[in-house]
Amino acid sequence: MGTLGGQRTLDPHAPVTHVSFFEADAFARWSGARLPTEFEWEHAAEVSGAVAEGTFVDDGAFHPVGRACEHRGGLRHMLGEVWEWTSSAYAPYPGYRAEPGALGEYNGKFMNDQRVLRGGSCATSRDHIRRTYRNFFPAAKRWQFTGIRLARSG
Repeated sequence: MGTLGGQRTLDPHAPVTHVSFFEADAFARWSGARLPTEFEWEHAAEVSGAVAEGTFVDDGAFHPVGRACEHRGGLRHMLGEVWEWTSSAYAPYPGYRAEPGALGEYNGKFMNDQRVLRGGSCATSRDHIRRTYRNFFPAAKRWQFTGIRLARSG
């Protein structure tokens, strides 16, 4: 398979990457699960004590490697490796008011038809990411190192 670091042997245990929201959602449903909401994702990251111990651009790997990390409340790699799609639309937080003029127009354009991604990837700087960082991307597009985290109700 081709990577930013050249050709590499496919690792069947590596995180799935470069999938659209629709592909991630379809896989979740097929497997009897769902994508978490961004608020579920953030809560899980908080209660599990997620820290930036995954693979980041600072490591020079330029591809998710699933490095060994501490098992935190059943969750691993919440920060680093791949951006994780959530089921949430990229919408303003409650109480948000757009600025008048060009700034308000700019924000409105980017909050339209986007889905929230959480967690950072191997192309994100370690000192840039935090549990509350929101990223976004159009649902139909495959973006660099977008992946899947499954959620189950119950």
